Amino acid sequence: MPDRTLSQLLAFFGVSGKEGVVRAYVEEKIRPFVDEISVDQMGNLVAHKRGKGPKVMLAAHMDEIGLMVKRIDARGMVYCTAIGGIDPVAFIGTPVHIPAKAGRIHGVITTNDLSAGKFIKTIPTIEDIFVDTTLTRNELRKQGVEIGSYVHLESPPCCSSGDAIFGKALDNRLGCYILLEVARLLKRSPADLYFVFTVQEEFGLFGARTPAFQISPDWGIAVDTTHANDVFEDPTRWLGKGPCITIKDGEFISNTCIVDWLKATAKKLKIPYQLEALEEGTTDATVIQTTKGGIPTAVLAVPVRNIHTTMGIASMVDVRHTIRLLLELLKKPPLTCPV
Repeated sequence: MPDRTLSQLLAFFGVSGKEGVVRAYVEEKIRPFVDEISVDQMGNLVAHKRGKGPKVMLAAHMDEIGLMVKRIDARGMVYCTAIGGIDPVAFIGTPVHIPAKAGRIHGVITTNDLSAGKFIKTIPTIEDIFVDTTLTRNELRKQGVEIGSYVHLESPPCCSSGDAIFGKALDNRLGCYILLEVARLLKRSPADLYFVFTVQEEFGLFGARTPAFQISPDWGIAVDTTHANDVFEDPTRWLGKGPCITIKDGEFISNTCIVDWLKATAKKLKIPYQLEALEEGTTDATVIQTTKGGIPTAVLAVPVRNIHTTMGIASMVDVRHTIRLLLELLKKPPLTCPV
C-alpha cells in the first residue's frame, strides 16, 4: 500500500516546464534530512547532504507527460501538441483540465468520429484528437486559454491492490519518492551526496545537464522507471522481480563499474534485480554522463506497465528493493569509477 507521500506525489500535476507544485512538496519533505537546498534557473531542486567522501549525484525527474494548446478551432475544440512521448490512442476518452482565470476548465479528449457516436476505423494521430470543453472559442479566450496553455491529463486517485500501485505519473514520481525515502532513511554515509530532482526530462532531458555541470560529481545514478514487458512471451522486465539495472538504452550505455557495484551489492544482500538492454528511450543519465569531461553514470529503474498513460501499474516490492539497494550502496560508496 503506498504511503501518503507517494499518493500525494502521484496526485500533483507537473507537466514538463510546469513542475513548481511538485518541487515545493519535495522541498518540504526532504528539508529535514539534508544540509542545504537550492533551486537553479532551470527549476531543478538540489538537496545536499554533506560528506567527506566521493561526490555522488542521485537524480530523479519531477515532470510528467501532458499536452499544450496549439490552436482552438471555430467550434471551440482545443487541438494540442504533445509534451513527452504520447500515443494518442491511449488518451482518447481521458478527462483533462486547462488552468484558467476562474480555476480549471474541464474537458475530455475525443475525435470527430467518437464525438458523433461512430466507430473509430483508422488509428488517430495527434492531429486527429482534440479536447472538448463544450465552451466556444470566445468563451475559452475570455478565460485566458490560448496557444501555449497547459493541458493536464487527469486520472482517478492513486489506488492499490496488494503490492501493486495504480496511478498517473508513475514516471517518474516513483523515482522522486525513492530519493525522498533514501534521504529519510540514510543515517550515515561518507558520500558528499546530492539528491537532484530535475525538470523537463520528458521533453528532451533539458533539466539534468545544469546541476550535473554545477555539481560535477564523481559518479551518479539516475533513478527512473522503465516499461515492463511481462505481458509478452519471454519477458525481460517483470513487475515484482526487482529494479532494472540498465546496461543500454536508445541513447546511453551505463558505466560498467557502477553496474558491477549495483549487481555485487544486490547479490550480497539477496536483493532481486533485472538487467535491461533497450533499443529506444533514455533517461537523465544520458546528459549527466556527457557533462563537462564526462561523469560515470548508471540507471536504476522501476518497471511499470502502461507507462506514459494516466493509469500505470507498478509494484511496491520493486520500489522497496530499489530503496534498499541504494541505501546499502551509499553506506560504503565507491570512490572512483575506472574507465
